[in-house]
Amino acid sequence: MDRIVEPEWLDQLPSNNPQAVGSRRDLRRLNAWMGNVRSVARALSSLNGAAKLRRLIELGAGDGDFLLKLARQLGRNWSGTKALLVDRQPQISDLTLAGFQALNWQAETVTCDVLEWCDRSAPGHSAVLLANLFLHHFDAQSLAVLLQTIEARSDYFVALEPRRSKFGLLFSNLVGFIGCNTVTRHDAPVSVRAGFNGQELSQLWPNQRLWSISETLAWPFGHLFIARRKNSTSPTP
Repeated sequence: MDRIVEPEWLDQLPSNNPQAVGSRRDLRRLNAWMGNVRSVARALSSLNGAAKLRRLIELGAGDGDFLLKLARQLGRNWSGTKALLVDRQPQISDLTLAGFQALNWQAETVTCDVLEWCDRSAPGHSAVLLANLFLHHFDAQSLAVLLQTIEARSDYFVALEPRRSKFGLLFSNLVGFIGCNTVTRHDAPVSVRAGFNGQELSQLWPNQRLWSISETLAWPFGHLFIARRKNSTSPTP
């Protein structure tokens, strides 16, 4: 199945549009069905202790619900983390920010296109970068540019994306049966067709000799990419 990147309706709707609000609610449900929080938490578990970085940046953070659930899953060992949530249309409520505060996370939002943020932010190997259901929005050329900027700004990068497969496409066409609205019913198969399989992200990752890279199926519908800089160290919390 060839990779095809097409516009998704949610990206084109005003953030306060009722269909957009409902679709973001659907995404929370789909994250749960895909087990995305569990998969990313497991990927970050190797950063416990001396290897852990205390600055975490999520690209395309949306309403912040995914990162808040991830913070809860990670538990006390990640107390004190400074989180930056980057999105061109952030919809992070005061309640979500209070949730981070209750976990002793310092959460800050940045309203900016991710590529613009990457251009403005200084390179430096001092953060964990995350992307959840985000990279598949980019065509190969833009994705290569984005990964290059991510590589220059992190010691550890985790991306959880749709797995491009017949199985995933079949499920994506059935999301209406779990209550997803018209926007989500359109966007779900579009996302799968734009997703990844094999070693497609690894092949685009720059300076591969400096990194330990893995790219695997995150059962049942996810595609998990992990890149860790070799011989990286963590700043003192």
